[in-house]
Amino acid sequence: MKGAMPPRPFMVPGPGGPMPPPQQQFGLVETRPPLAAVLRPRFNIPGLHPSAAAAAAASGAGKFASTYDLVEPMRFLYVHVVKARDLPAVSATGAIDPFVEVKLGNFKGTTAVKAASHNPSWQQVFAFSATHLQSHLLEVFLKAKDLAGDDLVGRVVFDLADVPVRVPPDSPLAPQWYRLETKRGDKLPHGEIMLSVWLGTQADEAFPDAWHSDAHAAAGPAAVASTRAKVYFSPKLVYLRVAAIGAQDLIPHDTSRPMSAYVKLQLAGQVRRTRPGAPPGAPNLIWNEEFMFVASEPFDEPLVVTVEDRVAPGRDEMLGRTVLPLAAAMPRHDHFGKPVEPRWYSLMRPSDDPDKKEVKFASKIQIRMSLDFGYHVLDESTYYSSDLQPSSRPARKPSIGMLELGVLGARNLIPMKPKDGRTTDAYCVAKYGPKWVRTRTILDTLNPQWNEQYTWEVFDPCTVITVVVFDNGQIGSKNGGGPDQRIGKVRIRLSTLETDRVYTHFYPLLVLHPSGLKKAGELHLAVRFTCTAWVNMMALYGRPLLPKMHYTQPIPVMQLDYLRHQAMQIVAARLSRAEPPLRREVVEYMLDVDSHMFSLRRSKANFHRITSLFFGFLAMLKWYNGIRSWRNPITTMLVHMLFLILICYPELILPTIFLYMFMIGLWNYRYRPRHPSHMDTKLSHAELTHPDELDEEFDTFPSSRPAEIVRMRYDRLRSVGGRVQTVVGDLATQGERAHALLSWRDPRATAIFIFLSLVVAIVLYVTPFQVLMVIAMLYLLRHPRFRSRMPSVPFNFYRRLPAKSDMLL
Repeated sequence: MKGAMPPRPFMVPGPGGPMPPPQQQFGLVETRPPLAAVLRPRFNIPGLHPSAAAAAAASGAGKFASTYDLVEPMRFLYVHVVKARDLPAVSATGAIDPFVEVKLGNFKGTTAVKAASHNPSWQQVFAFSATHLQSHLLEVFLKAKDLAGDDLVGRVVFDLADVPVRVPPDSPLAPQWYRLETKRGDKLPHGEIMLSVWLGTQADEAFPDAWHSDAHAAAGPAAVASTRAKVYFSPKLVYLRVAAIGAQDLIPHDTSRPMSAYVKLQLAGQVRRTRPGAPPGAPNLIWNEEFMFVASEPFDEPLVVTVEDRVAPGRDEMLGRTVLPLAAAMPRHDHFGKPVEPRWYSLMRPSDDPDKKEVKFASKIQIRMSLDFGYHVLDESTYYSSDLQPSSRPARKPSIGMLELGVLGARNLIPMKPKDGRTTDAYCVAKYGPKWVRTRTILDTLNPQWNEQYTWEVFDPCTVITVVVFDNGQIGSKNGGGPDQRIGKVRIRLSTLETDRVYTHFYPLLVLHPSGLKKAGELHLAVRFTCTAWVNMMALYGRPLLPKMHYTQPIPVMQLDYLRHQAMQIVAARLSRAEPPLRREVVEYMLDVDSHMFSLRRSKANFHRITSLFFGFLAMLKWYNGIRSWRNPITTMLVHMLFLILICYPELILPTIFLYMFMIGLWNYRYRPRHPSHMDTKLSHAELTHPDELDEEFDTFPSSRPAEIVRMRYDRLRSVGGRVQTVVGDLATQGERAHALLSWRDPRATAIFIFLSLVVAIVLYVTPFQVLMVIAMLYLLRHPRFRSRMPSVPFNFYRRLPAKSDMLL
């Protein structure tokens, strides 16, 4: 076509392409994107001109495939605005407030305004996606800020055909000075700007901090900062163990009544209290209570110890107070170290002068403190934890491999901001271990393409990586910065992945709402787990899951749940202070902060998980019933022969069992899972859940629903509890009947049992074991013609044994 724009090496179609339709609504869809980890040769980078590809191959650009090979290469035009010098004055006062505007077609980005500076410095990078290139010319304007209107100082124009191509690991392109010119192309006598312009990919080191054309609609520096890709690290957490042992010389405010003193321990927002000391009313009290707290480096929060006297219900008076820095706590890296010795500390009374250095008389409290580095501080649920390493660096094991995650894109996302006239401003957050990664935000689209790759060191294969898609609430909201709304979550357990295999799938993003289960789109991921130490990885399967101190000095379950909640709060508070912040609602959803709350749907799912465990046992009983009922005489005769062989040669029993398990494992290899695990809606009982059950699951704590609904739910919970109560009572009845065999509660039944026990013992002493087994086998597998439909004598005898159910009120 006449006048058509010729193709450029950097102008490529958007990544992705047509994908196969999903096989089922909530299932995985395997894909085959053109990734460098799968395609060969590795030097063939899509989007590059053949000559550029040859140049890249000659310069060693093929390393891109080995370091950034789980994503599709995306072309970007980078503009690095460094600084300017010798700028001319544009006002009568001789001052100038310069800033730079970079324009490419309809997209433009601006730097910050430098007030009253003739030699400003910006150090800012702009990145224009290849899909947004709308012109052959790149224009860089240097302007002066003015109240009446921005004045043009000068400009620099680049022809995109002359822009060099840079592919890492090439060194960064050196910036150069360019003379400013007018709109007509005349060089200015004064004023230069230092720039560097190049064509690169998302593997460029300037990519994370660059201003992206994808975020051109973000208003304000804070909104632009919230669209950038960042890497975060959780704070290092340690358990602080504090034991309040006793106190001496406590002086109450009112000596006319007995003293009821307790110790209040506070570390930041964590508060724990002991019981009143013993003996009551004495000035020297004993508590001997131990508590655990979660502390985070750099341990700048002190431990505040307060002794208070319970004067009346809801009224306490402080008897003394001391502030202990965490540096006073003894570090413990394992359970083999010397025991922690308690220490006495002086308590400062409220009437004491804090500036007075010496106090002649003070009450004393005995405290034992230790920082237990040998534990792993749980901030996630143990069922899908991503980190199991102890807090102590010397006790950590070496890594066994590398996990690589390529966040390719998403499709068919639901609109999250329809009221604001927008679709969705999506970004991804992935967490594994202490490392969190956040992709850049793609604005106003339902099919974002990120193509960003991240890596983690793997220390244990029995861990889980979590990837969540959020909608950026800082973009396009008419009411200001709103919360980041969750779109969907994906979990992948590393132990289910084959090593050195690239998994590329569309994962369904499933979200439960009070209205029911919704599919919010699909997330396209590429995952690869590479093992670098096979022997160490195999040895891990025989080692404890958690560090040794969790087993030598276990923490009670109730206290562990409290500590996990406190660790979540610390991590959320620390990451929300980063720049850009990883918001609290994002961290809490990633860590499943509300997973301990009651849910009738999850209770049903767990009940069916338990019952499914007995399916194998029930199948064996069904097979045994078919054998003993002679449904297939040939199979029954073969089983008789096998039993006779095992009875005659008992040393073959265990080898036969293990050989059978080996053959079952080989047979099941044909049906092994071909895809990573994902959210199972059927297992979760999410598809056919009653709306009221979902409304109860999303209710606040305490409940905010009307009294009628709360009463209805309470009655329903009572009915469910009644059925559970009946099942537990039946189990207790069977156990009590077994206990009644020798307890003489029923003297006749116990006499019959002990007499039969004597007879059986004599018969077993004089009869060979093989003969007894043959007789028992022939009796159990006898033909149905010789079997009665009535219950057996042992069954009838057991059912008649007494239980304690008749003793209940």
